[in-house]
Amino acid sequence: MSNVWRLRWINLVGALLFTAYGMLVGAKPVAIVNAFITCVNVYFLVQLATQRDFFAYVDVSGSNVRLVQKFLEFYRDDVARFFPRFDTSRLAEQRIYFVLRNVMPVGLFVFETRAGGEIEILLDYVAPDYRDLRNAQFLFGAQEHLSREGFHTWVSRTDVPAHEAYLLKIGFRPVEGAAGTFRRSV
Repeated sequence: MSNVWRLRWINLVGALLFTAYGMLVGAKPVAIVNAFITCVNVYFLVQLATQRDFFAYVDVSGSNVRLVQKFLEFYRDDVARFFPRFDTSRLAEQRIYFVLRNVMPVGLFVFETRAGGEIEILLDYVAPDYRDLRNAQFLFGAQEHLSREGFHTWVSRTDVPAHEAYLLKIGFRPVEGAAGTFRRSV
């Protein structure tokens, strides 16, 4: 499981259940060990909940496509799982942002601008260890410069169920009559 937050919660519930089980059947060692595990999980959940990450994005459009290609090469299989039609041959023509979390490049956001104030998202990829929606909340909340440029709508197209679920979670809505197309205001 790549999401540490979810893993800690599942472990906490399991430890609580085993603590109760140990107490019910009189197995003190089971109850004591699992009570300790419960405390450890609570401690780390508090740490995770209070941790403040530093987010930023860096526009790397046209500046260093090789760095972008190395990132995509490293995560090739995972990118293909969520974005099977993503074409790397046109990177030099597209707008590209690295999403930084605590000064680490954890996400790659590639898009093209369209007539009529639309921005078509071609790739919105985040490394597996950082998929907790906070990157997306930062990125989609920090785009006021795009609205100043006259853009008002994000458009994303997909037929990957996991990607569709992600888009719905971050506020995109399906476009009627256009299967696999989703929109959200900038």
